[in-house]
Parts: sequence; C-alpha cells; structure tokens
Amino acid sequence: MRIYMQTGFMENKPPRYYQLILEKDLLGGWAVVREWGQQDAAGRVKREYFSDLESAQYALMQIRDKQLARGYKVVFIQGQEHLT
Repeated sequence: MRIYMQTGFMENKPPRYYQLILEKDLLGGWAVVREWGQQDAAGRVKREYFSDLESAQYALMQIRDKQLARGYKVVFIQGQEHLT
C-alpha cells in the first residue's frame, strides 16, 4: 500500500510531500516506510518494522492521520483495497 500526501503552495516555498509505504519484508514481517521533504529536493526516509500486518496497518493509519491534522492532503492511494 502507498499513500502520497502533499501540502499546498505557500509563500515563496515549494510544497512539501509525505509518503507512506507498507511493504512485506523477506522474513515475513512488515515495514512502514516514511519519506518526506520538499518537492523537487532530497527527502528523509525512516523505516519501522512490525511482526504482523495488523500492527503495521494501524501504525500507518496513525501516521497518516497525524499528517492530515498538520495540513497535508492525500493526493493518491495505491492498494486502497487493503485499508481497514
């Protein structure tokens, strides 16, 4: 699953983006990958690992909700059928 969010244009600043990716690892666990930064610039990446899908999905939704509260808007979602 992938969620891509972005802020609107601000005075003299490019929009910011925040991307969340839920992926299965090779050992059967799950990772929530966050990437964020300014549009057209190098961003930062953070990975969190979970032993089960439910915990990873819950963490992903918590992060998404926090960013929505900070003013980000969802641009698109891939794998939406997996949302709980």
